[in-house]
Amino acid sequence: MTRVVEDNTVTKLKPDVGLRLQQRREVADKLGDALADAFRLSFNLQGLHWNVEGPMFFSLHKLTEEQYEKIEASVDEIAERIRALGLPAPESLQALDERSIIDDLPRAADLRTRVERIVDDYENAGQRLKSIVALAESSGDIKTADLLTSQLGSYDEFAWMLRATIAS
Repeated sequence: MTRVVEDNTVTKLKPDVGLRLQQRREVADKLGDALADAFRLSFNLQGLHWNVEGPMFFSLHKLTEEQYEKIEASVDEIAERIRALGLPAPESLQALDERSIIDDLPRAADLRTRVERIVDDYENAGQRLKSIVALAESSGDIKTADLLTSQLGSYDEFAWMLRATIAS
């Protein structure tokens, strides 16, 4: 029987990933936060990508495209890890919005302010990832820790690239 799961209940999948049910629930819940942040980062980068104008158009247009494409791939990986833990991934925009620590980009702000805001968002999302990595490691969930450590490295690199692009 196929069913859609909309809350944090365990599905019929009974994974044997070496974690107790409570550990899987805790890690999956925090992965949902990481998923929401990645989703919002990707969306904000696409908005900047579509609307960038001026002397930095080409470089920012290309850079933001590379970044949102990589983040979109990570969104899928994070959601699939939640499922591999035997729990449902968030599947509504409302759920993602409520969980994310990242807000929409300010539309009226100048380009530099918008890019600086994305840099800040990368750094804030990175701090959150560090706490989730610590939880995963303390639970013995090496796969999740590895996945998010890689994501953290990407966020650090992406923030640096944007910072360097707008440097005066």
